[in-house]
Amino acid sequence: MSKPTKCVSVETARDLQNNWVATRQPEIDRTLGYEDTREFFYSVEELEEFLNYVKDESKKQGITNPGIRIYFGAYNNQKSNKATVFLAPTNGDDKNSDNNYNIDPFNLNQAGWPPKNY
Repeated sequence: MSKPTKCVSVETARDLQNNWVATRQPEIDRTLGYEDTREFFYSVEELEEFLNYVKDESKKQGITNPGIRIYFGAYNNQKSNKATVFLAPTNGDDKNSDNNYNIDPFNLNQAGWPPKNY
């Protein structure tokens, strides 16, 4: 298999992470009063399982090429008040595709602590 066209170099990824840490993390930490998480972990198996679920459920709905939108979120419960992300299926593969609210989003990830720099 060839490398996907949207891959970026490790250097570019490090620059993106460093820019986020430099320009966003200080304000978030100051506002919250503690260091929040900024990286999330899913196994390849978990992601494949979710993507296959989205493909199967979309196909049942007549959607041949679904997409995935990634949202920032935050917990607000007794277990955690940290940041999170969730993956939401869409009705198409275009950035303007509507969310597919007939398929449950994917969450319940793990985050390294303290956050790991890329």
